[in-house]
Amino acid sequence: MGSLSIWHWIVVIAVVLLLFGRGKISDLMGDVAQGIKAFKKGMQDDDKVAEKSEPMKSIDNASQTPAARSDVGSKAV
Repeated sequence: MGSLSIWHWIVVIAVVLLLFGRGKISDLMGDVAQGIKAFKKGMQDDDKVAEKSEPMKSIDNASQTPAARSDVGSKAV
């Protein structure tokens, strides 16, 4: 008694087809498939970009000498 029989499922499917129509359901499934394909392509593109990226360059502050600029802050008033 707890599970639905085959006749219940047939009635449910018939009601869904009457409400949404055959064309709307196939269009919806096509849109879902295109979304999944676009998502997978985007994930693959992200992996390719991560592999091709150059290592980050760091600046070593200890090896650089501060440049003395004579024109900064030395204006006499």
